[in-house]
Amino acid sequence: MDNQKKIIMEICCGSADDVIQAARGGADRVELNSDLFHGGLTPTLGTLRTAKRHTDIPVMVMIRPRQGGFCYTEVEFETMLDDARLMIENGADGIVFGFLHEDGTIDKERCARMMEVIGEKESVFHRAIDVVPDWKAALDVLMELGVTRILTSGQEANVLTGAETVKEMREYAAGRIEILPGAGIRPANVEKVLALTGCDQFHSSASGTAYDNSTANSHGIFFGGALYPPEDRYSVTDSQAVARYSSLMK
Repeated sequence: MDNQKKIIMEICCGSADDVIQAARGGADRVELNSDLFHGGLTPTLGTLRTAKRHTDIPVMVMIRPRQGGFCYTEVEFETMLDDARLMIENGADGIVFGFLHEDGTIDKERCARMMEVIGEKESVFHRAIDVVPDWKAALDVLMELGVTRILTSGQEANVLTGAETVKEMREYAAGRIEILPGAGIRPANVEKVLALTGCDQFHSSASGTAYDNSTANSHGIFFGGALYPPEDRYSVTDSQAVARYSSLMK
């Protein structure tokens, strides 16, 4: 890795414990969510406040009220604005969001309303960008609004497959908006992704598995949906996994 070029490592987190472990492993920034299984939803205010008490790295907070698309009802939109205000008031360093029309194009009006709430904090348009029909038109809108950066896989299932598009996005943006590659990045391929895209930052999870045996007497009871994930384990951020990225960035 080029020692003259600072690479920003953002780790996707699903709890305050995750943020603490990410910071311990050397993360430069985190994206804080709940329910990573569904792509990340709005975390609780308590999660943010606890994470900020225990760490000093920037925390970008996801504002997404539900799974399943990015075209929201008026009540959902109202909720998102209120959530964003509360997160900013309680120490969020930035807000992660995305609004689309039913045809998949950027909802400029709603994005502008969110940008008013975010104010001087950082703003991140998430991977909703990966389903827009014309990413250049989408970038034009987001750059006009002054969005700090976008998180993207280059409109592919993983960023290695979409690396050429990510590179084209970066070149098209020409410094007017940051391009943050993510999806499928691992220590084994992060250097390749950065080389192919020309980006100076990346977004990844660095997860391990934790176990909770309190459900050992469940007798087949499940508390989730139809997928029935195991009830005795859950994913957590692994500081050692984060540190493996850190060692590559040196």
